[in-house]
Amino acid sequence: MKINDPIFGELEYNYTWAKDTTIHFYGKETEIALMIDGEEDGKFDEDQYTAYQLLMQNWQQLQQSFLQPILDYYHQKRYELGYDIEFNEYYPLVATTSQLLEMITLVGIVVSYAGIYEGRDIGILFDCTWDIENGVGIRLLNEKVTEVGYQDVAI
Repeated sequence: MKINDPIFGELEYNYTWAKDTTIHFYGKETEIALMIDGEEDGKFDEDQYTAYQLLMQNWQQLQQSFLQPILDYYHQKRYELGYDIEFNEYYPLVATTSQLLEMITLVGIVVSYAGIYEGRDIGILFDCTWDIENGVGIRLLNEKVTEVGYQDVAI
C-alpha cells in the first residue's frame, strides 16, 4: 500500500512506512531509507511530524553532534574487545572524528512511535566498517544524542 503524506511524502507500507530519499551528510549527498513507525492505516501522530520536522530544520547543526558520541562508543567497544592492547584490522586506532567519518555511512532515519520515550524520538542508522553485521545507531531525544549502540538502539 502507498500513501502520499503531506509531511513525509510518498511512503510505502511493508510492516513499516518507508521511502528512499537523499539527504546531505557532511557535505555529501547520501541515499538513505526514511522509516516511519505507524499502523497500516497511514495515520501518524502529531509528535512524529514535529520530531521529523525539527530534525530536518536543524539537520546541519545536529549532524555535527553525532560523531563524537559514535567515536566514544567505538573506543569503548575497542577497549571491551581488547583491541586497545592487541591489534585488530577491523578496529584500528581512531583518534579523530574525521577518521571516524571515513568508517561510517549514513543509511537510515527512523521516526519512532510517539510516547515510547519522553520527548521527540528519532533513530539514526549507520553502516560501519568495524561491525558489518550490526552497524551503529544513535537515538535522539529532543534533538540530542542520548544513546549509541548497535543499529537496534535506533529502531
